[in-house]
Amino acid sequence: MNENRETQSTTDVRASDAERARVATIVSDAAGEGRLTLEEAEQRLELIYATTFRHELDQYVADLPADPSAERRGSAPIRGPGGRFPTRLRIHAAIVLVLSVAVIVRWAALGTPFFFPAFPVFFLVAGLLVHARVLGWRRGAGPWRPGTN
Repeated sequence: MNENRETQSTTDVRASDAERARVATIVSDAAGEGRLTLEEAEQRLELIYATTFRHELDQYVADLPADPSAERRGSAPIRGPGGRFPTRLRIHAAIVLVLSVAVIVRWAALGTPFFFPAFPVFFLVAGLLVHARVLGWRRGAGPWRPGTN
């Protein structure tokens, strides 16, 4: 019986559920990043979960990066085309601008002597600044401190 184990090659080791799940996660991440089409990812996932041996799993991720999260960690934050700021921050700024203009136009149309748009515009701009600061924290810039840019 021991002779059979000794002659058995290392390629005949059965794959565990955890190993299949790890490879499936790599394939799913690749599909989410656009490296694979949905049909291709579905086909590979079906084959991954039907795989019996550990060495067979490698063929499903051979054409994908070994550690896609390492690429993401080293890459710059996602920005819009030609933009200095991330797309979601530019969208937030556009919404703040549109709402501010709408509130000011309403104030002008009502003819109210008190400039009431100051309050909503203040809170809209404050929310935009907080959003920009939170995005800075996520990029590793740390919290803003007086005396620093």
